[in-house]
This record gives sequence, C-alpha cells and structure tokens, in this order.
Amino acid sequence: MRKTMAIATTPLVSLALPEKGAARLATQLLLAIVGTLLLTLSAKTRVLLGPVDISMQTLAVFLISAAFGMRLGVATLLLYMAEGAIGLPVFQGTPEKGIGIAYMLGSTGGYLFGFVVMAAIVGWAADRGWDRHPVKLFNAILVAEIVMMAMGFAWLALLIGPEKSWQFGVAPFIVGDLIKVGLAASLVPAVWSLLKRS
Repeated sequence: MRKTMAIATTPLVSLALPEKGAARLATQLLLAIVGTLLLTLSAKTRVLLGPVDISMQTLAVFLISAAFGMRLGVATLLLYMAEGAIGLPVFQGTPEKGIGIAYMLGSTGGYLFGFVVMAAIVGWAADRGWDRHPVKLFNAILVAEIVMMAMGFAWLALLIGPEKSWQFGVAPFIVGDLIKVGLAASLVPAVWSLLKRS
C-alpha cells in the first residue's frame, strides 16, 4: 500500500531511477546533463508566431520540471546556469550577444533566474502528483510562468524602464507562452495515462 502511495506522488523520472546507491546518483547526473542539452537545444530553437519569434525553452523547462520533480529539476536548471556562467554558449543569445556572467546579468537575466524558480514550482507540483491531472498541472505551470515573467519584467525594467520592459519583454510573449503552458499541461498527464494502460 505504501509503495502504491509513493508511486502515486512521484514524478515520471522515478520510474527510471534505480532505488538507491551509486547507480541512482549516476542516473540522476546523466539525466541532469541530458536536461541541460535539451535546454540548450530549446534555447536555440525558435518558432515564428506572427511578428514574434517564440523560443521553445520555457516549454522545455516545464516538461523537464514536471518529469524530473523539484530536486532534480532545480538541480538541472542550476547545472545549466553554471554551464552558462563559465562561458559555454548554452543560452539563446550566446555567443552572439556575449557569454558568461556578463550575458546573465544582461537583459535576459531575470528570465534566466526565473527559470530556476519556475522549475521549483512545477517540480513541487509534480512531486505531489499534480502531473497526473491536466487542470492541476496547468494551474501550477501558469503560476510558475507568471512568477518567471514577473522576475524577467522586474529585471528588465531596471535596465530600460517599466514601459519598455512590458512592451518588449512581456506583451509579445503572452500568447505563445500560454500555448506552451497548455501544451505542457496536456503532454505530461497524457504520458501517465499511456503508462497506466501499458
């Protein structure tokens, strides 16, 4: 009974992790590295939505956090940030717009650090079984999205003022990000449903 309860409140990744020991740590490290590769690829992947280019990175953060849970999700985002901090070209505008700490403290800095908070919120929800329920997961991801955008807006407002920050850093991305919120909230519960049938 306890094992059933534990499975009902663990994220997707728990199904692939060894129960304990070095094998578990090695698997978690491998997943975190793979996660940072996905984050890098998603940062460089853009989709045209009308006049605005939409990055796939927020969708990747949603999916990784929901699948990995809070601890591994946050650890993956922190590893990704560390890769960027040492100068690896993992961010959307690197190396064209700079690298390392200087880039992280630029116009996208608030959004980057917001990704870590976003991973914590979505991962927390997944750890409590919300990733099985589209509505619950949608609500958690939406809150995470709002927090991330607020952090990005606040940081950008310090650099260019609140009006321009809203105009260039928030408004153009609302529709695209809402689509990604809905997509992530649908995909993860769908995977759980498929697993239950198999």
